[in-house]
Amino acid sequence: MATLVLTVIGDDRAGLVNALAEAVSARGGNWERSQLAELAGKFAGIVVVSVADDQRAGLVESLAAFPGLEIAVYEAIQPAADRTDAGATVTLDLVGNDRPGIVRDVTAVLSRHGISIDHFTTETREAPMAGGELFEARLTGHAPEGAELESVRADLEKLADELMVDITLG
Repeated sequence: MATLVLTVIGDDRAGLVNALAEAVSARGGNWERSQLAELAGKFAGIVVVSVADDQRAGLVESLAAFPGLEIAVYEAIQPAADRTDAGATVTLDLVGNDRPGIVRDVTAVLSRHGISIDHFTTETREAPMAGGELFEARLTGHAPEGAELESVRADLEKLADELMVDITLG
């Protein structure tokens, strides 16, 4: 059985997810997991599918000719759930005034501490009481075995002072 990771992007329109699911099903594939969203008028997503080895080439060929979407196909590697090197789970919630560089600054701290990001979502929205835009992020990840989470927290709290954001690390 082949496990494939598909990245998809195209102009958003009704029926795209169903058409993609039909293409996977037509080859006997199984849609296992996905993250899909409309972003700035574009449909974008990542989908994990499994398909019998003898159907893999046919699925890849049908996806290459898929109308209205650019689809890249990658072979899956060891799933995150099977990792044996993962230490503590890290959850980060961040809210603050939007400005360029927040994602760079936060992820730089996490990278320095060896924290691997499993899931990361960001959003900006209007701040009606204060004016301007608010930036919100939610992140889950894994720290390496033996990581000092208090040191991670201290580094993030330094950023919180610099960026005027509220950070919760759990």
